[in-house]
Amino acid sequence: MDSITQILAHMGPPAIAVASTLLCMALASLAVFFERLFAYWRSRSASRTFAVEARALLENDDAAALVKKAESNGGHLAKLLGAGAKTYLAALEKPSALSPVEATRRALVRKTEALAADVRRGMNIIASVGSIAPFVGLLGTVFGIITAFQGIAKEGSGGLGSVSLGISEALYETALGLVVAIPAVLAYNWLSSQADTLLLALDQARGEFIDFLEARHGKAPAHGS
Repeated sequence: MDSITQILAHMGPPAIAVASTLLCMALASLAVFFERLFAYWRSRSASRTFAVEARALLENDDAAALVKKAESNGGHLAKLLGAGAKTYLAALEKPSALSPVEATRRALVRKTEALAADVRRGMNIIASVGSIAPFVGLLGTVFGIITAFQGIAKEGSGGLGSVSLGISEALYETALGLVVAIPAVLAYNWLSSQADTLLLALDQARGEFIDFLEARHGKAPAHGS
């Protein structure tokens, strides 16, 4: 059996370019996966802390303090409720055709859409790697087969020795494409489920915040809110 060293030494520039591309794609998908993993963990941790603090501030009708607290938190929940509270305060100070609650509801919808894009940031890279890597590996397979036929033409026969390195090169390129694609697909599916869970929690928080404002609207706000 041909060793990997022999196969690498036998690979031509096109096959090397394909293998290098697959390795770069694997590194890119890994970088995005671990970055998203850390981002989701950080967001959940910050949101749990903020949820407790926000509940107490809302019960005291202190929307201004909620905005300040949100600015220092950095989690997705804090960004959402902070934007909502800021809109609500602005609507109370400058009345318009929209009620403060309706203005807040619309602002929260827009903010949710922006946060959804942030939550899924970079996932298109993993999706692209998962869908394209097998075809890139197939391209390397074609180059390997071409190399095998070139070996036949050079040797003037169809013996195993003249084609073994080319066939091995083709099979390794195919395997490399699958090795890159399969983990990328699994990572994308897992990240999608995590993103959906996070966005569902934000939607629930948005609804609860609007319900709270509708229940409290009309009361005289506390000092600073």
